Amino acid sequence: MNRPMRQYDVAVVGGGLVGSSAALALARRGIRVLLIERRYCGAQASGVNYGGVRCQGRAAEQLPLALRARRIWDRLGERIGIDGEFVVSGHLRLARSEADLEGLEAYAQIAAEHGLSLQLMSGTAFRRRYPWLGAAAVGGSLCSSDGHANPRLVSPAFARAAREAGADVRELTALEHAEHDGNRFLLRAGEQTYAVDWLINAAGAWAGTLAERFGDAVPMKPIYPNMWVTEPLPYFLEHNLGVFGGGIYARQVARGNCVIGGGRGHGDGDFARPSSDTTRAVMRDACALLPALRDALLIRTWSGVEGCTPDHNPIIGASRRVPRLLHAFGFSGGGFLLAPGVGEVLADLVIDGATETPLDAFDVNRFSAVPA
Repeated sequence: MNRPMRQYDVAVVGGGLVGSSAALALARRGIRVLLIERRYCGAQASGVNYGGVRCQGRAAEQLPLALRARRIWDRLGERIGIDGEFVVSGHLRLARSEADLEGLEAYAQIAAEHGLSLQLMSGTAFRRRYPWLGAAAVGGSLCSSDGHANPRLVSPAFARAAREAGADVRELTALEHAEHDGNRFLLRAGEQTYAVDWLINAAGAWAGTLAERFGDAVPMKPIYPNMWVTEPLPYFLEHNLGVFGGGIYARQVARGNCVIGGGRGHGDGDFARPSSDTTRAVMRDACALLPALRDALLIRTWSGVEGCTPDHNPIIGASRRVPRLLHAFGFSGGGFLLAPGVGEVLADLVIDGATETPLDAFDVNRFSAVPA
């Protein structure tokens, strides 16, 4: 006997941090929302990323969204019931050359136009303030409002909060069929069929397949960020650390472990594994910046699968081909901070038909010739 078709206002495909944030924001505003996740919520890139909560270093077009998202992080306990080990540590972006220092200065001017204040440092004052840095660092830019959190706690907590707010969260439920009949979306997932008014595609590295099913082709490729963690060390790394031009990032948690990342692991598009060669190469560079790491033991390495767009900006917003289809994916390794803000933006689009946060740079059609 066929089961009756279930009705919802919105279906969200993908239970990562973006999808769960959207489900939570919608449910809290009284929307009947279904969240479908083929594995476990927060178990993919959202739960295995580095955990940086930073506005500094983002492209100018991302800053309005980043600042909106950052305000949500200050209310994380209120939003999801836990603090997620969120620490406002500041984000120190290091320069390794005079050219890097010039780049940091130019970026600080851009950030200031968006209301993001950065402190530039170099020379003797910089060395005196950060005696734990190696000689490879010649200066830096500090964003005191940035920080870091534990993605393994934060990401699934958003899904739990969405369920508690009234969302129907279905894990271990793969989306098997989706179509638009000219009026609504008809979905089949697991043994159940659904009819929904809105569809949000937040399927992460796999979202391109669903987008293409509705005619929104995106040239996205999978990437596999490479990360590792040390044994507990005496506390020395007071900031979430990055490097101008990329390549190395590091933070130290309260237990003393240093979480470090850089370069790429390996993968087949569906699963990822870290690269020993990459870890060794990046760790050598990390030790030049952080001498305290030279004798540290690495106790675990890992990777995850993330979708990367050609311009490293995400896809956020409405399809021009299918009414009431919204996309939110392709965060290119930088979605952890943004996701709570993206959830609110998606709720704005569903409920209000617009959002105050600029999204033009994230248009799904920017890689193809589609009339506005």
